[in-house]
Amino acid sequence: MNARLLPACALLLLVACAPRNIPGTQIPDTNDTRAILDVMERYRSAIEARDAKAIQQLVSPSFRDNGGTDDPQDDLTYANLPQALPALFSQLESARVDLDIRSVNVRSDGAATVIYYWNVSWRAPGLIEKSQRDSELEQMVFQKEDGQWRIVSGF
Repeated sequence: MNARLLPACALLLLVACAPRNIPGTQIPDTNDTRAILDVMERYRSAIEARDAKAIQQLVSPSFRDNGGTDDPQDDLTYANLPQALPALFSQLESARVDLDIRSVNVRSDGAATVIYYWNVSWRAPGLIEKSQRDSELEQMVFQKEDGQWRIVSGF
C-alpha cells in the first residue's frame, strides 16, 4: 500500500466513526435527543396554543418548578398544573415562543438536561396593555419514564 494512502485512509475512518449531530446544531443525533427535542417542540406549540392539557401530558408526576423564587406559593407541581395553567393562559393573548436549543445532555441514569434560549412575547390585556417580551437562558430537566421523556422541572 502506498505510504501516503495510509494516513488518508486512517483519517477517513475517523471521520466515518465520528458521532453525527442534528443538522445545524452541536447536539448529537440520537433517538433520545430527537425524542427530547420533540417534547420541547410540543411544549413550545402548547404554550402558543394556550393548551394546558397538552403541557400536562408532557410532565412527569414528579414535576416541580419553583418559578425562580423562594416563595412556595408560586411553585408549580404536577398536582397543581390543572388549575394553574388554565388560570395563567386565560390572562394571555398572542403568545409567541422561539426556543434555541443550545445543548442536550442525556445521562446514563435516564435523566437529561436541556439548555435553551427562550424568546417569548405575549399580550395580557386585562393586566398590561402593551405587548410584553422576555428572553432568557433556561434549563429544563427530563426523566425517561416508561420509555417516554417527561419534563421534571424547568418551565
